This record gives sequence, structure tokens and C-alpha cells, in this order.
Amino acid sequence: MAKEKNKKQSNEERKAAEDYYKLHSQAVKDLATANEENSPEVSEEELRKYRSGGKFRLSETVKALLVKYWFNGSVCFFFFLGLGNYLRDLLDQLFVLGFAMGIITDILVNNVLRFIAKPEGGNDKWMMIPQKKLSSLFLNIGYAFVVLFFVYMFYNLVNTILQKLGGSILTVEPLLFALIYLGFDLLFFGMKKMLKNIISDAKKKV
Repeated sequence: MAKEKNKKQSNEERKAAEDYYKLHSQAVKDLATANEENSPEVSEEELRKYRSGGKFRLSETVKALLVKYWFNGSVCFFFFLGLGNYLRDLLDQLFVLGFAMGIITDILVNNVLRFIAKPEGGNDKWMMIPQKKLSSLFLNIGYAFVVLFFVYMFYNLVNTILQKLGGSILTVEPLLFALIYLGFDLLFFGMKKMLKNIISDAKKKV
């Protein structure tokens, strides 16, 4: 009787060990062959639970805007103020500033936005030219000149009003410049989105 009991217990232990081995072998196999096609989708909310960081977290929108703002100010500091002693003519300064802003946007700003995007491609909405091509460099330079033109006109308008009121004029400094440039940048993003919606609605009606 005791032998049968021991034999039965031994069989159960052997079966449990085999099941345990099979389960772990399958888990290792699944892990080794995992890829984007056979992996289950996980919601962004679920992923946030396992990401490191404190309770205070910046939203993806705030992060993207801070990146753009910081680079705007840096380009102004290094290229406009930094080269001010060498380039006396304002048009030359603006040309260098616009050219640098376009290059930095294409090479650095957009790549940083792509890197920090959660999920992948989530920050494309903050890029006027999100495509990563050679032509995007020239498009970003052209776009930078357009934004810079409106920034220049804004400074002129505000300073004209301030002079008539007898106040001191606005000087170009990185923090304020970065904010004004970002403001016009967002304005054009809004116009782009509105235009896309109009075209989309027109296509649906057709």
C-alpha cells in the first residue's frame, strides 16, 4: 500500500516536472522567435505602468514644444547674437539665421522629436515636413525663412507701436525670440491641419 502511494506520488512529481519543463521551454521558444508580427499589441496605457520615472511626467506635447523652443533659442544665441559682431548688415544676419534654423530643424530637431516619440511617429504632427528625405532639408530651410519673415515683421510692428507710445523697443534675445518663432510655427501647423481637413472633407463629398 505504501509502495503504491509512493509510486503514485513519484509519478505526479515527474509529471509536474515535465509540465514545468515544457512550459518554460515554450516560453523560451516564444521569446526567441518574438517579432512585430507575432507579438500581441499592448496599449500605451499599459506600457506607461512599466516605464521608469516619477509621478510628475511631462506630456508628449509639452516635451515636443520644449524641444522646439530650446533649439529656437539656441540657434538665435549662436547664429544671430554670436555672429552679430562679424555680420553688421541685418539682412546678412537674417539670412544666416534662417539658413541655420532650417538645417538645425531638419538634422537635429526633427530627429530628436522622432527619438522621443511615444508611440513611434507620434511627434510627426509637430514637424512641418515629417518625411525623412534629402529634399526635406531644402524644404525646411525654405519654411524657416517664411517663419523668420513673420517674426521679423512682428518685431517691426511691436517696436513701431512701442516707439509711438514712447516706450523702449524690443531687442532680439534668445528666450523671447524662441517664443515668438514657436508661436508662428504653431500658427502654420494649425493652418496646415485646417487645410488638410478641408481637402479631406472635399474628397469625401466627391
